[in-house]
Amino acid sequence: MPNIEIFKRLYKDYTKKYLNKIFLAVFFSILVAGSTSATAWLLDPAIDKIFINKDQSLLLIIPLLIILAFATKGISLYLAKVTMIKVAEEVKKELQVNMLTSFIKADTENIENKHTGKYISNLNFDVNQITGMLSTSFLTFFKDGLTLIGLLSVMFIQNWRLSLIALIMIPFASITAKKLGKRMGKVVTEAQEKSGDLNKYLIDIFKNHKIIKIFQREKYENERSEKFVDDLKEKSIKISAVLIRATPVMEILTGTMIAVLIFYSGKLIMNDQLSLNNFFSFLAAMMLAYQPVKSLATINVGISQGLSASKRILPIIDTINLIQTNDNKINLILKNGTIDCKDINFHYSTNLENKVLKNINIKINGGKMTALVGQSGSGKSTLLSLIPRIYDPTAGKLEIDGQDIKEVNLFSLRKEISIVDQNVTLFDDTIFNNIKYAKPNAKDYEIYEAAHLSMCSEFIDKLENKYQTMIGENGVRLSGGEKQRLSIARAFLKKSKIILLDEATSSLDSETEEKIQKALDKLTLNKTTVVIAHRLSTILNSDKIYVMDKGIVMDSGNHEELLTKSDTYKNYYKKQINKS
Repeated sequence: MPNIEIFKRLYKDYTKKYLNKIFLAVFFSILVAGSTSATAWLLDPAIDKIFINKDQSLLLIIPLLIILAFATKGISLYLAKVTMIKVAEEVKKELQVNMLTSFIKADTENIENKHTGKYISNLNFDVNQITGMLSTSFLTFFKDGLTLIGLLSVMFIQNWRLSLIALIMIPFASITAKKLGKRMGKVVTEAQEKSGDLNKYLIDIFKNHKIIKIFQREKYENERSEKFVDDLKEKSIKISAVLIRATPVMEILTGTMIAVLIFYSGKLIMNDQLSLNNFFSFLAAMMLAYQPVKSLATINVGISQGLSASKRILPIIDTINLIQTNDNKINLILKNGTIDCKDINFHYSTNLENKVLKNINIKINGGKMTALVGQSGSGKSTLLSLIPRIYDPTAGKLEIDGQDIKEVNLFSLRKEISIVDQNVTLFDDTIFNNIKYAKPNAKDYEIYEAAHLSMCSEFIDKLENKYQTMIGENGVRLSGGEKQRLSIARAFLKKSKIILLDEATSSLDSETEEKIQKALDKLTLNKTTVVIAHRLSTILNSDKIYVMDKGIVMDSGNHEELLTKSDTYKNYYKKQINKS
């Protein structure tokens, strides 16, 4: 995206609505410029009237005016900065909300293709770069730009010849700014990458904390952590070094200008072509102009930082999901809940050569239990994920009661589906709220009933705070079986007509599994149920069993039929009997 398009986009979507506050900041910037210029100009009558002509009538007035000028500058500068800080924080909030909305609505495959740490870096590091450009750089442009114009006016009023000499500084400063801006864009991009790497590493450390201890890798991880922090430190140093690189250039230019001006002014004063009061007023204006010239010389750096960050953030916000919500399409009309997979093929966008599912043609009868069995990597979980449109098939069609699920309202589809996954996802909240997540408007008694049916009440009643117990990040304070039961409780609460069970009892001991299986029998009664289970004992009574291998449906039938006609299923079953 070209830089001009980025500016237009940021203005239209994020800053246009705050124009009144921005104009207010510009007004205060005008006061800052006027008061700064007035300070330099007041030295002319101060030296001429008070020190040279010894006019006592102005002895009190001019100092008071100087105090007034400085007070106006200080207050106006404060108000301008506070106003722009508020604007920046509002813009920051909108950018972050838009990014979070994009994350929440994003296709699952998009989220899985990028590490969480990178998204966190985008959300924090990059957004701060953009808001810095929109606030600090914007304020600098107006405040210091107007101040420079005011001071240049004072300088030209005092002596236009000297002013032309002083103006030589500006093109040199502009060249410096251009070079620094290009360098800054590259360095900031590198720093963002290192910030993302550090976030990735931090998340991995928290997730794998037990593994690190068990395998005694503390020393190794300490060395890795130092490298990640050190890499970010080096990039931060580079950013700071680029930011202050203009300082020596500006100091040399300013020193040279002052030396030349003193030499030339001395000749003008000796020839009575310049009065002493004009010179000191001019010199004061030029010295005061040093700060705005320096700020304007580095403004390109801040803009480059913001543009570089925008090129990373705006594409995230603008991401068009392949799985559309179909808000304007008809709702799914569920009758029997029969699911038909017709010539289904699927591959991930990151691996086009490897087909995960190949020409799948199966029928899942409504109100019955259908099982998918096979080795890990056979495509069972992927096929299950196609039903609620977590993914869409790359070819073929999936229908529910004769309705193509890609042609119905997505909310109406997912409303009819509950899933109990082997990888249980819980929130760092209370047990009560984690169950309620499945149905936000549920009554308390419904939540207690769901907990009872899923055997959760057995362990909840033993906790000090019962249902108000905080379970920690992803239920870290609960056992695997307890987390699994909470997941099952959510399915009970939602009361969907289609139930998807992906290793729903994998984390349970034999005794608890038997109890949960009875609960699942109640949950799935007269409902369309698709179940994946390595333990064949849990699917023996399935209406139909599909045997999968390497993305292909090898055989189908009930348990007895498959033992007779399917060597793959028979071997699979024998292995489990031998293990038991």
